Amino acid sequence: MAPSLLLRTVLLVLALIAGGAARAEPRFEVPIACAVGSECFLQNYMDEDPGPGAQDYTCGPLSYEGHNGTDFRLRDLVAMARGMEVLAAAAGKVARVRDGMDDVNVRTIGIPALGGRDAGNAVVIDHGDGWETQYSHLRKGSVRVAPGDRVEAGQPLGLVGLSGRTEFPHVDFEVRKDGRHVDPFVGPGAPRACGGQRRPLWTEAAQAALAYQASGVLIAGFSAEPPEAERVRRGEQRLDVLSGDPAAIRFWVDAFGGRRGDTVAIGVTAPDGRTLTSAEAKLDRNLASMFLATETQRPAGGWRAGCYRGAVELRRDGRTVFKESRCLQRPD
Repeated sequence: MAPSLLLRTVLLVLALIAGGAARAEPRFEVPIACAVGSECFLQNYMDEDPGPGAQDYTCGPLSYEGHNGTDFRLRDLVAMARGMEVLAAAAGKVARVRDGMDDVNVRTIGIPALGGRDAGNAVVIDHGDGWETQYSHLRKGSVRVAPGDRVEAGQPLGLVGLSGRTEFPHVDFEVRKDGRHVDPFVGPGAPRACGGQRRPLWTEAAQAALAYQASGVLIAGFSAEPPEAERVRRGEQRLDVLSGDPAAIRFWVDAFGGRRGDTVAIGVTAPDGRTLTSAEAKLDRNLASMFLATETQRPAGGWRAGCYRGAVELRRDGRTVFKESRCLQRPD
């Protein structure tokens, strides 16, 4: 082989190697336009338990059997109604879309009514070299892209919704390589087991934004009548000011990430600091979602002016995981 031909061959091989390395793995940005940990929360991760049961990538319980995505959850349906954009996690070409399904809790209509369209309104993006991302449960009528469109990282695709097989407003973000699901917190090639070596597919900025949060409070407040979780999540049964002379008030909390053995304390104090209601319980199982409430009867002498403060605290292994309070004001 002539030296010039040999040199061209070597250069071609090097170019192919360099090109292959450049396309090996995409890097993903956060696929939702919210502050994770305050405006939205990571409710469920991909199930890394190879057998029955479910574990997230940290070996925690924020997953469920066979879950193949990452759920970015909004606080409630009020936040959904305001509108929260779902974003392309990386550049690519839109492969498939679906829109037109109603935003309704699957417990209301039943799974058979979905007709196999569990993802609800959704967008699938082809990133090349066998990589795809899917964005599911989008809001009806919100999808902004069509098959064949080129999109860039951070480009809005639609809004978070409640379509398909879901019970709360969120976007389920899935990553696939050659049709196989990949946990973006773990990376490709790793065996399905939590706690192992990881090569996350997130960008550096996304990794910082997606720090693991085991538990947290979504919403909390007061109501005059016994609260119902679904009504509270729709923005109903919320008491902003304590007026009139109700026989009782209720402090409620919607939280996530309870673990077996956790201690949950909830109570209400009067404007002068006296404890009016106090309760404490130990969880006997893992709870992905927790709706808690306590009732406070009208004190002797009636409701005095000032702040009636409801507080909740979750303790785990002797440490406080979260502690939050809300004030219900009684005008003078």
